Formats: sequence, C-alpha cells, structure tokens
Amino acid sequence: MGLPFNRTPEGRIDQRRFGGHTRNHGEAAVRRSCYAADRTGHMILQTLYQNCIKEGVEFFNEFYVLDIILNEDSGEPVAAGAVAYELATGEIHVFRAKSVVFATGGYGKVWKTTSNAHTLTGDGMGIIWRNGLPLEDMEFYQFHPTGLAGLGVLLTEGARGEGGILRNASGERFMERYAPTIKDLAPRDMVARAMVQEVREGRGAGPNKDYVYLDLTHLPAEQVESKLPDITEFSRTYLGVDPITELVPVFPTAHYAMGGVPTNVDTEVLRDNEHVVPGLYAAGEVACVSVHGANRLGTNSLLDINVFGRRAGIEAAEYANSVEHAELPDDPQGATIALVERLRSASGSERTAVLRKDMQDTMDMNAQVYRTEATLKQALSDVQELKARYANVSIQDRGTRYNTDLIEAIELGFLLDLAEVTVVSALERKESRGGHAREDYPNRDDVNFMRHTMAYKSEDVSGEDYVRLDYKPVTMTRYEPMERKY
Repeated sequence: MGLPFNRTPEGRIDQRRFGGHTRNHGEAAVRRSCYAADRTGHMILQTLYQNCIKEGVEFFNEFYVLDIILNEDSGEPVAAGAVAYELATGEIHVFRAKSVVFATGGYGKVWKTTSNAHTLTGDGMGIIWRNGLPLEDMEFYQFHPTGLAGLGVLLTEGARGEGGILRNASGERFMERYAPTIKDLAPRDMVARAMVQEVREGRGAGPNKDYVYLDLTHLPAEQVESKLPDITEFSRTYLGVDPITELVPVFPTAHYAMGGVPTNVDTEVLRDNEHVVPGLYAAGEVACVSVHGANRLGTNSLLDINVFGRRAGIEAAEYANSVEHAELPDDPQGATIALVERLRSASGSERTAVLRKDMQDTMDMNAQVYRTEATLKQALSDVQELKARYANVSIQDRGTRYNTDLIEAIELGFLLDLAEVTVVSALERKESRGGHAREDYPNRDDVNFMRHTMAYKSEDVSGEDYVRLDYKPVTMTRYEPMERKY
C-alpha cells in the first residue's frame, strides 16, 4: 500500500531493537522491529485511511456507537446491527447489518496518567459488557515505562531501541541491576516495575523524587532528530527539555489492555468459553484473542490489528454473503434513547469531571503498576461508591448539537464499568504475571492461575449488578510458557 518505512542504505526496510525482542529466550537483543521514524502506528493509520478513501469506503464521522443490536429469537444472540448517536444533530441512528466488527480500542482513561487519547474510554468493551457478553483477562493492563513525567504523553520504546538509557537521580544505569543481559530493552512490565522501585527506594529524580530520566544525550544529534522526531518535539513542547542535550523526565503511563472482548483466532466474539455470537467480530486492542498473554511486547499491537483486522474483514464479509439479515427486535434504539434522555434531563448534583477525576485518582493510587489485596479492595470500594454517585450525575449542556458534555457523561459510565471489572479480576488473580504485579503474591503460580479470567455482568437475588468471574483454559500450542530470564 506504500507505507514509508525507514530504509537501510541498500534500500531494504530498516529494523531496530525493541523491548523484549531477543534471541534464544533472552540471550541477546535483536533487530526485529520495522519502523517509520517514531510514528509507525500513525503511518499505518494514514496509509490504511488513504487506501480506504481510494476504495470508496464511507465513514460516518462523529457518530458514536452506544449499543449493539442482538437478535435472540433463537435463544442465542445473533448480531443484527448497531445504534449510534450523531454528535452534529443529537439524532439516534440504527444501522442494520449482517456483520458487525468492533475495532474501538482500549480504555486507558480509567487511569489519570495515560498515553491514551481523551476519547479512549472503552465504549466498545462497555457495550459488549452491558449486553451480557464476557470480558477476558481485564486484570492484565500494560503500563509503558516512558511516559513524560506528570503528563503520561508517550515517548516511544524506539528511543531505547536507538540506544537511549534509563538513569536514576545519581545517573546510574539502574536496569543493569534488574535485567543484566538486555538492560533497558527488557519487556515493558519489567522496566516499569524497576522504575517504580527506584522511586520507592529514594533514587527518583526531580524536586519530589518521583520520576527517572531517559538519557539520549550520548547519541548523535542527527540520529535523534531523524529517527525520533516526535519524542524530540514532545519533550521540547510539553516539558521544555531538549533531549539532544538534557535528560528527559519519564515515569510509567497506562498504555494498553491485554484483555478485552474474547474472540477466537478468526475474530469471532465468544459468548462463553466455547460458543460464538454469529455475525459479531472484534480486532485490535478491544479484543482478547489472546496473542499477547499477560504482557504485550512492543510493536505487537500493530501486528495484532493488521493481522486480525484483515481476518475480521474477511470473516465478516464471508458471513454477510452467506446469511439473510437477522430481524431487528422491537424498538432497537429504545435503550439508547432512554440513556441519552435520562442524562440530558438529569438534575443531580454530581459532575462528570469530578467523578472521572476521583476514579482516575484511585486507579492510579491503588491499581497501577503494583497492586495488593488492600489497595485493590480500596479501589473497588471507591469505584462502587463512584458508580452510586454516577446515578446522580447531571450535565450543564441540554442541547442536541455537538453536546460533548453529554458524550463525556456517557463515556464515564463505560469507564466506571470497566474499572470495576479490572479491579475484581485483579483481586481474584492471587499471583504476579506480566502486567499484573501483586506485591502480596510476587511469584507466578502456573498450578492455580495458568488460565484466562472470564468476567460476566450478572444480577444477584435483589436485582443488583455484580461482576461474576469464570475461567477458561489456556490453549497450549508449540510454545510452552516459561520463566523469563534476562
């Protein structure tokens, strides 16, 4: 399609080192990652979008999907379409479809410090959850080591792939103590924990000793400017730091969900451990295949969405060509209209921004890189209290056109649901594995926890919603999981 990858002098696609990319299970770092400067994902997005325009694909911009339509006449759910809110007019639209593909991304805005955009509020996962379908492995969330300190803006792992070094306040290259073989290019979960540990033990930098440094000053200026132009600009713009001559303050930032909507390898959405929802597909961060296990390696999210995005398109088209439209239920948009009108007319005393900040604060404090039973129980108590307060939320904009106040209130509901699922799942996984680090259970426990968590929205006898957990066996193929040693 013409993606502008960086090239070697011989004209071949260039490759760089990346975290966790090794030979012989950690023996040494390897150059595996193809790249386009430090904006590979953005270039993939642009290339795909340009080709969609070339092929005449129609986009419904500023339409927010708020529900999926499932036909359950046969006793089992079948995809029948989706319901969307049009931001420009406030109108509700029903899209009838034989196949529906979710590619809605993650939910990083559950945390305060995140690399995710303001709109990454997990709506896709939330819609699936509210329709009684499960979410898988939600306790596994990745915190990228190098976010701009205090902001969370991402500085690519490619910086360390080009030779960048992490240093503590005394200038020590501390990753030599945590991963002697590959040092700063250890997997992201290991590097993030090491950074937090340095700060905890008093070796953090800055006036509050609450971050570490990314050092690029030993690299040639031309290399940094040409191969890392975005992070150079971000550092200068947001922190007033020039990475050519100064150390860049960094700290872990909420980045990527390994869990999500469970699918099989053909991207069909599962309604339990074995059975799929005909016509419903998911790909990318919203989905949990699970090819990433408990910790995704850098670059693999882009491989994931390209491989499984293609599979989803093929499978959805083949299915659509083989069936008739499922009948729409009576009033398919009714629940969405009720949600919108309830929020638009609500007169409660709670404000969306206040509730969102309180949720993000407790998740940052209690369910971030390190977790314990006590901190997770505190987060769960806080989130459940916030859900009760959310019932009393109101908005100030009562209009219909471009009502972002309304949209943010709806998004907060999804975020609170996903925060609760994440914390409940993390509480019950009494071990440490990948992106889930329990200080009270520091070791991996394959005997009891070599299994996927499956969370379901259920009702107790009093009609109150709660998170019910089940488990799914791990599929073992040619690669047996083993202890990581670097």
